[in-house]
Amino acid sequence: MTNVRPVRQRRRFLRRYTEQSNALPHSEGMTVTPVAPPTSAPAVPDQQRHPVEPVVVPSRRTDVRRTPRSVFARVRAWMVVLPVDALLLLAPILANPAQARAIAATALVGVGMLTGGGRYRARLHLSVLDELPTLLGRLLSAAAVVAVFIAVQYAQDDVTAFLRSAALGIVLVIAGRFVTTAVIAWSRRRRITAHRTVLVGGGAVATELAQILERHKRYGLTVVGYVDDGTDCLAAGTMPRLGRLVDLDRAVARTRADVVLIADGDFSERRLLDLVRGPSCSPCDLLVVPRMHHFHTQTGIADHIGSIPVMRIRTPNLRGPARVVKRAFDVVVAATLLLITAPLTAACALASRLEGGPGIIFRQQRVGQDGKVFDCLKIRSMRPATSADSATTWSIASDKRVGPVGRLLRRTSLDELPQLWNILRGDMTLVGPRPERPHFVDKFSAEFDRYAHRHRVRAGLTGLAQVSGLRGDTSIADRARYDNYYIEHWSLWLDIKIMLRTFSEVLFARGR
Repeated sequence: MTNVRPVRQRRRFLRRYTEQSNALPHSEGMTVTPVAPPTSAPAVPDQQRHPVEPVVVPSRRTDVRRTPRSVFARVRAWMVVLPVDALLLLAPILANPAQARAIAATALVGVGMLTGGGRYRARLHLSVLDELPTLLGRLLSAAAVVAVFIAVQYAQDDVTAFLRSAALGIVLVIAGRFVTTAVIAWSRRRRITAHRTVLVGGGAVATELAQILERHKRYGLTVVGYVDDGTDCLAAGTMPRLGRLVDLDRAVARTRADVVLIADGDFSERRLLDLVRGPSCSPCDLLVVPRMHHFHTQTGIADHIGSIPVMRIRTPNLRGPARVVKRAFDVVVAATLLLITAPLTAACALASRLEGGPGIIFRQQRVGQDGKVFDCLKIRSMRPATSADSATTWSIASDKRVGPVGRLLRRTSLDELPQLWNILRGDMTLVGPRPERPHFVDKFSAEFDRYAHRHRVRAGLTGLAQVSGLRGDTSIADRARYDNYYIEHWSLWLDIKIMLRTFSEVLFARGR
């Protein structure tokens, strides 16, 4: 009987040797797996077909042990910087206990201003001197806000004592930033903090970025490869190619990358817009090299890798804590408005009943978040001939069936007051893209660019498009652009501004 043990040992040795010989830079503990072409792709001539690209895939190890280094690798900058900032802003309480509440308020407002209402992220190019103007401006603003309240309620001596404590806290925070910045820099140099980065593009700028990040560990980025649709890429000899642009989402998932850096190369920017918001890319930090990167921008906080400027693109933050804040804001405001407008809603309902008979509340199917259909409530302004007529008729502004009461309700948007109940039920939100009927959603999604992207969030009672003059029979393409702009730039303050503008629209009857 043949002994199979030596054969198995040789096979095991050959498998390990093949994995090690195929290992790519920065891919320790990883294997290379070819990406299979899509089965549904149309047949093309061999000379036009792109070669199959290797994608770096993490090996599945069962013997991974959690070391102190791996534990520290999970620590993020905000876990270190923000607690230190808060403690140093609170430190003056030890010298001035009488001002404890004012100092605590300054710490709360100051930390909020330092984060800008979002998660703190350390700069790529670490420099306290570069951050100093912003630090001073925001901390002085926080101190000024608290000082105003003290000046209104207390004596001048209390204001003077508080300002001394605030000045001490500001000095301590700046000193603390030198310490925390040094800790972050040390962590990056030791590769304790090394964010896996996928480059989009394989051109000259992408190649230079990869070389800089390879030489200088202080930026905290480790390039695991690039994606590009071109066949002759300058980056081909400097880093592994992970596939074409269409492979971006899969490459990010398989390399466990948490940063996507967009540089130059041969790829479609229109297609890239969809891919970077894909399931795997959405949680990643998105960095972009400006196309005309030789010029200096006057807006935003500049960052750079070597001499190449880099912009950090804001990820739509209507998930996680921001979603909870927005939902709480919706519930409080909608419940309050329901109580305040109850007499007005009753009067509108009575007027509709007298003009059109029974059936005051009109229910119409609309498409909400993630394509889910819900019943949108309105006060009836006219009686449609059939349900199909209601679902497929675009505009009834000039319809003779709309009476004087219905026309007034539509012009002042008072017919939409019952949608406050939709908000409390969770079907809608106060501010967001206006919901549309399923028939028109299918039609517009096929005709207009990025129209379907509006459904990433809940539908709104009012929206940026509506307060910008895009109501009734207006451009659908423009509405889609405004709605997607709102989603990308959402903030609680933006919601408040849109609501204030909505009150102005209703007050002056600028409706349909």
